[in-house]
Amino acid sequence: MILAQTLSTDSQMMADTLSTMEGGDTSIGLLDLMIKGGYMMIPLYILFVLAVYIFVEKLITLRKASKSPKHLMDQVKILVQSGKIDQAKMLCQGETTPVAMMIAKGLERIGSPLKNIEVSIENVGKIEIYKLEKNLGLLATVAGAAPMIGFLGTVAGMIKAFIGVAQEEGMVSPKLLSTGIYEAMITTATGLVVGIVAYLGYNYLVTQVSKLVHSMEYTSVEFIDLLQDK
Repeated sequence: MILAQTLSTDSQMMADTLSTMEGGDTSIGLLDLMIKGGYMMIPLYILFVLAVYIFVEKLITLRKASKSPKHLMDQVKILVQSGKIDQAKMLCQGETTPVAMMIAKGLERIGSPLKNIEVSIENVGKIEIYKLEKNLGLLATVAGAAPMIGFLGTVAGMIKAFIGVAQEEGMVSPKLLSTGIYEAMITTATGLVVGIVAYLGYNYLVTQVSKLVHSMEYTSVEFIDLLQDK
């Protein structure tokens, strides 16, 4: 008799647990996940917006900087060899790209010692490179900070979830435990997504900057060779 009552009680508890789990078996949308991540999602959203802004802004800047006319150096070479220095200056000043600005500075220094011309070109190049690399370090910081903030949010969420479990009297509902855990894990997933996006964007921009810097160096060497042959 006692065994039958015990089995009956256990069956009722299992039925109640299953009923609770089935009642909570509702579809969860992306917006719900974004909201349930907790207050640590706010800095992650800010970092994501910052990463996208920096990437788009630098991408536009690099595309403008790389739009030098393909035959700019050839035209400058012809004009310089013909003695038309002023026309060569006007040609370069009509462009706002780093390559054109470097050549324009070199043309302004024609008549000075070759070493001074080379230093002037290098100084302009350094300034332009600084402009190209501006905020790339911030993007790298976002790539490293976002996952760590996500982990911090998960740890805080897990602590909160287990505090709730500890304060629960009687049998702990599986729904209560699982809900607390998955809400805590949302911040880790979000942090990893933001970090990956920022990391990929950073590496792409660094590659593009390196290509442009190589083009600037090649053009400066070609211009100095032109003046030596002049």
